[in-house]
Amino acid sequence: MRAPFSFLDDPAVPEFDASRPLAVMDASCALCSWGARMINRLDRSGETRICAVQSTLGGALLAHYGLDARDPSTWLFIDGGVAHRDLDAVIYAGRRFGGWARLAWVFGLLPAPARGWLYQRLARNRYAWFGRGDLCAIPDPSLQRRLLR
Repeated sequence: MRAPFSFLDDPAVPEFDASRPLAVMDASCALCSWGARMINRLDRSGETRICAVQSTLGGALLAHYGLDARDPSTWLFIDGGVAHRDLDAVIYAGRRFGGWARLAWVFGLLPAPARGWLYQRLARNRYAWFGRGDLCAIPDPSLQRRLLR
């Protein structure tokens, strides 16, 4: 996508601790809220933070990578300054978290166009299939500590 840590040179991206992994996801999506709970459960290091696409930082990061923040169907996982997106982000995060999350590697068996098609199909229908949720309203204190607002 872009050089590692390229967002640090973008004046539109607010400062944040880029030394820790960051998941950028749709705060209005029930599937994404479930994903945030999975990150909280699977990332035993407690390092990964979560940022809503609808936040200033989330929107700026999406824009930095040429994505439309008004259409929050993209999921980013930024680690070591490198952004992974969509299903590739899920595969990368699964590998990073370990345990049964590594099963996400199965999606890596699909050719890139098929992964893209599958992710876009899911993303475009996520509200109809899974409903809406409020990521920021999840009461779990350990998850709330991970949220960047």
